[in-house]
Amino acid sequence: MEPTGPSVLSVPSVPQARAFWRALVVIHRWLGIAGCLLFAAWFASGIVMMYVRMPELRAGERLARKPRVDFSTARMTPADLVRAIQSDPAQLRLTMTAGRPAYRVLTRGRWYTIMADSGRRPAAFTPDQALAAAKLFAPDRAQTLRYEGRITEPDQWTLQSRAFLPLHRIALGDPDGTIVYISDLTGEPEMKTTARERRWAYVGPVLHWLYFTPLRRHSNAWAQTIIWLSTAGVVMCLSGLVWGVSVARRSPYSGLMKWHHYAGLIFGATTCTFIFSGLLSMDPWDWHPSTAPTRDQREAVAGGSARLDGLSIDLLRRSVTAIADEADAPELEMVQFERQLYLKAGDRMVPALAPGFGTIRRFDTSPMLAAAHAAMPGVAVQDYVQLTSYDSYYYDRDGTLPLPVYRVRFADPRGTWLYLDPSRGAIVRKEERLSRANRWLYHGLHSLDFPFLYWRRPLWDVVMIVLCVGGLASAVTSVLPALRRLRRLGRR
Repeated sequence: MEPTGPSVLSVPSVPQARAFWRALVVIHRWLGIAGCLLFAAWFASGIVMMYVRMPELRAGERLARKPRVDFSTARMTPADLVRAIQSDPAQLRLTMTAGRPAYRVLTRGRWYTIMADSGRRPAAFTPDQALAAAKLFAPDRAQTLRYEGRITEPDQWTLQSRAFLPLHRIALGDPDGTIVYISDLTGEPEMKTTARERRWAYVGPVLHWLYFTPLRRHSNAWAQTIIWLSTAGVVMCLSGLVWGVSVARRSPYSGLMKWHHYAGLIFGATTCTFIFSGLLSMDPWDWHPSTAPTRDQREAVAGGSARLDGLSIDLLRRSVTAIADEADAPELEMVQFERQLYLKAGDRMVPALAPGFGTIRRFDTSPMLAAAHAAMPGVAVQDYVQLTSYDSYYYDRDGTLPLPVYRVRFADPRGTWLYLDPSRGAIVRKEERLSRANRWLYHGLHSLDFPFLYWRRPLWDVVMIVLCVGGLASAVTSVLPALRRLRRLGRR
């Protein structure tokens, strides 16, 4: 990427300064040559990702055609389950599988199904059984289902569903080209994609995240690749900005390189912040704490480890009946709050050890604040408020996060904020000073996720697209000059 006008070293005259500027130009030039196509792809796919995400099977879709929970034939209690798996479950749900009562349990990072009437895991699904499960999910396609195979390693669309492997891949044979994946571990659909979703995902999230199966299967290698490519991109942008500004009064370039120079001057800062915030999305070097509560905090709110021994099979059946009668639920979740067990379905809960008291919708303010104090023992509360709308840290554009929640702010050195959901008696988010900084540096800069803009569409869309097109122009205008330089280098 040679200038065609004055020497690139015409600005300074001191030898040390000349060496600095030469190094700056060389760094920007070769990082740009190496990364121009990648950065063009990142900006183009970023526009697509404003409207497209990776395919997923939402919980509501998965449960839509499941029958209500019926534990009348169950013989295994949750305490029996814990003894059988020799581990405290991270999550425990009650459901139906093939018309039989079953537990869905998350333990050691994987989901399993245990039949509640036999205490055994279902045998590995045969193709016919997987097809039968797919028929329950999509009864209108029963005559067109086609079994495509059993996978033990994730493919492009199940990279985020590895906890459910092995998976049976089944084509529904519908006009949308839908593929459903049935898990051997749970006996249920765990992923669904359509042909349209797959096409757009390839030019959106797959390209943007470098989510190519051979690389993404190796999580650490993939993460380090993104981190170091983004780091190189930040260096490239900064070096280009410094040099571009230094010669802004009289551009030494012509042709495409002049367009590249001016595109960099106009969009270089936002291009740099986009790439820098993309780097932060990978949480490099663990610089900020997680927004998930710690295990000690979860257990403090729950009142200790799960206390399942007092839940007899009779109480369990009565509790299931009490909540299922009101919620008509295809799946129940076991939750614990202040040492008490509850079965939860939708917006209702029933005390598992006292189902005769009926259902409740949420816990009162006093026990929720007491739980917050238990999670942060000995730390003074700065203030608390019941949020009936989202704030700048607890929010969701799709509106799926539950409301109301209690936000309790503590006067500790880390500036801890806890968000507690009274509809389940749990901490749903933890913020500390550094995680709040990360929220603005990552989401704020990467998605222009600022309250004054993010919720105002189509204004947000227009601003994002203009800035992404500017970054794309900066990258694209350097491609042809880069190829010319490489060709000249090859001739030499």
